[in-house]
Amino acid sequence: MTSGTKDYATITSGVNKGIAGLCETDVNKTVTNFNAMAKGALEDGALSKKTKELIALAIGASKQCDACIGFHTKTLKRLGATDGEVSEALGMVVYMGGGPGLMYAADAWTAWQALKDD
Repeated sequence: MTSGTKDYATITSGVNKGIAGLCETDVNKTVTNFNAMAKGALEDGALSKKTKELIALAIGASKQCDACIGFHTKTLKRLGATDGEVSEALGMVVYMGGGPGLMYAADAWTAWQALKDD
């Protein structure tokens, strides 16, 4: 699937519905604990929350996780990330991941462009 055909808003909405469904099962405690871990990991510390989200976007792109790309681009928009910050983080994906990294960095950039002005 090419980046031009991915609808990251739909992808993240679908994942949110799936997570809500999981929360209605015995896995609720696991999901709750995962959310608590995420909250703790993303708090401002030596690194700002925005820097941590840039790292998360880069990891999501390098791991080829469409939902990760969608969620982290939405958060980066809310945190006021710039095109320069996002593109430099994605440049690290290309550097560390070679060709496959470039393909998903391109997808993450497309998601950023599509979602940043929503």
